[in-house]
Amino acid sequence: MQRLPPAAQAGLLKGGYAMTPSRRDILAQGGKFLLLTGAAVAGLESLRGDAPQAAAEYKMAEHWWGMIIDTAKCIGCGNCVRACAAENDVPKGYYRTWVERYQVMDADLEHPRVDSPSGAINGFPPEAHREGKNYYVPKLCNHCAHSPCVQVCPVGATFESPDGVVLVDEKYCLGCRYCVQACPYGCRFIHPQTQTVGKCTLCYHRITKGLTTACCEACPTGARTLADLKNPKDPVHEFLRNNSVQVLKPQMATGSKVFYKNLDGAVR
Repeated sequence: MQRLPPAAQAGLLKGGYAMTPSRRDILAQGGKFLLLTGAAVAGLESLRGDAPQAAAEYKMAEHWWGMIIDTAKCIGCGNCVRACAAENDVPKGYYRTWVERYQVMDADLEHPRVDSPSGAINGFPPEAHREGKNYYVPKLCNHCAHSPCVQVCPVGATFESPDGVVLVDEKYCLGCRYCVQACPYGCRFIHPQTQTVGKCTLCYHRITKGLTTACCEACPTGARTLADLKNPKDPVHEFLRNNSVQVLKPQMATGSKVFYKNLDGAVR
């Protein structure tokens, strides 16, 4: 499946806020300590964070971001993958989001055929097997509330923002790959040029300015919807109340914030 688990682009996080004491407090609370020489400390202090710049009126404490996905609406067109690649300058052959096609045969429900040619950036060829059940499943970073990737990062380069988005500070990232291995959803990769980790950031540079993500905006059927779980008026609350909703790999207890409607049990 051509590097499909990797899903992102480290060059997205281009431009923004300086490291602040509150950020360092967050890292300290996560237990990510380093023993550094005075020169090394001075060098780190001179760095500035690469998190995208939020709009001046944006208040992190008022938001808690996630996404809802209705797999029945996904047609496998690949618009979301192309939009993500264009919006975030994703390196060719790597994916911050991708779409998988599941073909479940009636005679073998536990072993579906799964394909995702080039992350579905060009859609899918006709089904090789028309019997049984065929459907599409978009995937991306799950922006977990209890992220394994955040827990294993030795320098705090991977962190969770106050509004619930898992981000990577490129200037602090060592490229050690611990987080790549720790992510149970396979949504991280090492950028071929920068040798730092890249992933979906839920288009943080857009949502903090009142826009939706590139993938949601490009979806022609509304299969993806950005959700603000802290906003009582957000349609996500009615969606969660009125539908059978699942998350990927619930046994991992990561606190995933990407919710799927009527997710088939064959999806992994």
